[in-house]
Amino acid sequence: MFSDFLINDPRRSPFRRCFYRFWQSVWQVILLLSYKVRVHNQHLIPATGAVLLCSNHQSNLDPIVIGCVCPRRLNFLAKQGLFKFPLGVILNLLDCIPIDRHGMGIGGMKETLRRLKKKEPVLIFPEGERSRDGELLPLMNGFVALVKRVPTVIVPIGIDGAHDAWPRGTALPRLGRVQVVIGEPIQSEQMEGLSDDEISALLFDRMSVCFEQAKRCVHRAK
Repeated sequence: MFSDFLINDPRRSPFRRCFYRFWQSVWQVILLLSYKVRVHNQHLIPATGAVLLCSNHQSNLDPIVIGCVCPRRLNFLAKQGLFKFPLGVILNLLDCIPIDRHGMGIGGMKETLRRLKKKEPVLIFPEGERSRDGELLPLMNGFVALVKRVPTVIVPIGIDGAHDAWPRGTALPRLGRVQVVIGEPIQSEQMEGLSDDEISALLFDRMSVCFEQAKRCVHRAK
């Protein structure tokens, strides 16, 4: 598996590939021991091609969790202000995409489109912010501009348990149980002719189903 990871990502240097795999392996152990992380329907993530993974956003654990359960190397978005030493060194080595504090911004949009055109997977949180109560928020339509410019598969994701483990406004996380549910992908053909609001509503419905399943999984695991 490790050798496959290195061979199947020829666009990056061996050092960056190893660095990503190292951090992923470390966090996989931490998350398994601390949060009993489980992923459901992992096979629904396309093995190739441009993919936009869209998840609800409960806490700062979310990108780490999804990055650890995704079999492909993900592209992450990170606020521009985080690209300072020493965290900035790690973010750069992980090839994170900097975004401005008010949203993705023109630079972040262009770089995200560039990576989708290279048929890479990108993780976004279309709610635009972390939920204060752990529930699913209305989606912002910014992601629609991406899928209308590049033929992209949208993969809905529901995550639960991360809010209880690290709620917004708290400095440090605590132990808990986190469940991730991958939903049925939305193919680019299914979005043809739909308005921005219709695409957003379609994704919201799929994410809602995943989120409710994730909540039931967390409840059963307690």
